[in-house]
Amino acid sequence: MASDTNINLRNQVMYSVYVRNHTPEGTFKALEKDLPRIKQMGVDVIWLMPIHPIGVVGKKGELGCPYSIKDYRAVNPAYGTREDFVQLVDAIHGLGMKCIIDVVYNHTSKDSVLSIEHPEFFYKKEDGSFGNKVGDWSDVFDLDYKNKDLWDYQIDTLKMWAEIVDGFRCDVASMVPIEFWNRARSECAKVKKGLIWLAESVDIGFIKYLRSINCVANSDNTMYSAFDMTYDYDIWNFYDGYLKGKVSAADYAEVLNFQDGIYPENYVKIRALENHDRDRVMNYVHDIETVKRLLAFSYFQKGMAFIYAGEEFGNDRTPSLFDIDTIDRNTGYDISGYISKLSEIKKQYSIFADGLYEVKAEPDTDTFVITYCKGNNKALGIFNIKGETKDIKTDIPDGTYKNIFNDCNIAVVGGTIHKSEIDSNNGVVGIII
Repeated sequence: MASDTNINLRNQVMYSVYVRNHTPEGTFKALEKDLPRIKQMGVDVIWLMPIHPIGVVGKKGELGCPYSIKDYRAVNPAYGTREDFVQLVDAIHGLGMKCIIDVVYNHTSKDSVLSIEHPEFFYKKEDGSFGNKVGDWSDVFDLDYKNKDLWDYQIDTLKMWAEIVDGFRCDVASMVPIEFWNRARSECAKVKKGLIWLAESVDIGFIKYLRSINCVANSDNTMYSAFDMTYDYDIWNFYDGYLKGKVSAADYAEVLNFQDGIYPENYVKIRALENHDRDRVMNYVHDIETVKRLLAFSYFQKGMAFIYAGEEFGNDRTPSLFDIDTIDRNTGYDISGYISKLSEIKKQYSIFADGLYEVKAEPDTDTFVITYCKGNNKALGIFNIKGETKDIKTDIPDGTYKNIFNDCNIAVVGGTIHKSEIDSNNGVVGIII
C-alpha cells in the first residue's frame, strides 16, 4: 500500500472547481478573485477539473468535454495562459491551500497531440483503427499501456506539472495499470515530496463490466498501493439508495463499517455528497436543513471532507460538462458559514484521523451515531437525517457537554441523550471528551 500516506488528510477539506463554470468569465484570473471566499470555508485542497485544451473532433455539446483532452502539456486558452495558471496556483499557495489538477490518462480526444505524433500509444480495434472500450465515451480514443514508451511520456508530463501543483486527481484511475501508477508516484516524489494522489476508483458494477470485456479494472484495495485516497463509489449505491428511501439507515451504517475493515489501515476516503458526475444532493432532498445535517454526517465520517462548487449555495442541478453553465449563486441559500464551522471541527480534533471509528444507526430511525475512541478520549456524533429521533443511549459519563456544532449545552442524564436535546439542536449533536 502507499505506506507514506498521511492520515492527517482525514482532517482536511477538498473543494472541487470546474474553471469554465465557476465564474461568469470562466477563467483562471476570475477564479483567483474567489479564492479568499473559498479559503474562508476552511478548504485545504482545491481540485481543478481538467485545465487542458479540449478536443474538437466528435466533441460533446457546444464546447466539448474537459475529459476529452487534446494536449496534456498545455492549458486551455479559454481559461487563460500558462502564466495565468501559475499565478493562480501561487495565489492558492499564498492562502495556505494546496492545488491538485485532474489527470485523464485512460484516453485522449480524437484529435489529440498524442494521436497525431504517437499513434502507437493507442488502443486499436480489430481493423486497426483507433477506438475506445466504453461506448458512451464517443469523443475519445483509448490509450494502450502495453506500450512502455507511453509510460515515459505520461510520467514525464506528471513530473512537469508536479513542479507547479501539489498532486493529482486521476480520472478513471482503475482502468490504468496499477504498476504504472506505482511508478508514477515513485518518480514524481523525486520532484516534490508529499504530493496528494486521489484515484477516481469505480463502482463494483463498472468493475465487473470492464472485466467482462477484458479491460483493466482495479478495485479500491489495489488502488491504495499507489494512491492516498479513493472515491466513495464502492458504497455509493448504498448512499444513493438511502437518500431515495430504498436502503435503510442500518444497512448504510453497516456498509460504512465494512468499508473501514477491508482497506489498509491508513486508507483515506473522499466523503462527498455530490460531484460533477452525480446528482446534486439538493436534487435528492430539496431541503437545505437536511443538506446541512448530511454535510455534518459526512464531515464526521473517517475521510477527507469534500465540497463540489455550488454545493454551498444549495444548487440542485448538476452543471453541464459540455457547455457554459455557470453555478448559481443567487439561490437564496448560502451555507458557507456552516461549512466553515464543520471544517473548523474537522481540523481541530486529531481523533478524526487516528481514532477507532464505528458507525451505527438507531433501530427503526434515521438517526446515525458515529463514535471515535483513542485512549481516554472519545468523540460522539448524532445525526438525525430525516424523520423522528429517539433517546440515544451512550457510555459518555453523565454531565453537561458542549455541542461542538453550535456551542450549545448538551446534557447526558442516566447514560442517555434525550430526544428533546437532539431535536432542539436541529438533529445534529457532537461531543468530544
